[in-house]
This record gives sequence, structure tokens and C-alpha cells, in this order.
Amino acid sequence: MLVYPSGIDVSSSALRFLTQQLRRHRRTIGSRWRRLTAGRQALLTLAGHTYAQLAAGFDVGTTTAYRYVTGGSSSWPLSPPASPRRCGPHR
Repeated sequence: MLVYPSGIDVSSSALRFLTQQLRRHRRTIGSRWRRLTAGRQALLTLAGHTYAQLAAGFDVGTTTAYRYVTGGSSSWPLSPPASPRRCGPHR
């Protein structure tokens, strides 16, 4: 578990997955510079506080926190990635 500055536990696998998705999205759109790295944006997205609290905790403006959370949320899939499982009846 990784810990957000306020002490909230965040799943490290969820954080890694979202970070990877955000990096891929930034590369696709050709983004060259952001206030926060993809990893910090993922943590901000998963933290689950008010925008004002997130802005203060990550030293960004409230509007930036809002944009990063909504942008991070749109990179999050509606369902988790499929795990490799055997298809068909069990024997």
C-alpha cells in the first residue's frame, strides 16, 4: 500500500495501473509538460478528498486538482482488466 499525505491507504496495483494509463494517454495526445507527474496525478485521482483538500495537499490550484481528477477518472476503465483464467468447465 502507498500512503497519501493525509494517511489514506491506496492500492499500489491500482496506482500503478492508473499511472500507466495516464502516461499512455499523455503520450497519445502529445502532452509535453504537466504540473504533476502521471504518478502524482494517479494518486490525486485515487485519494478521494474534496478538490480544495487535494489542491492544498498536492500544492496545486483547485482548478488544477479538478482537471487532474476528472482527467484521471476518465482514464480509469469501467471494469478491471481481465485476469487470465481458464475458460470452460472445471474438471
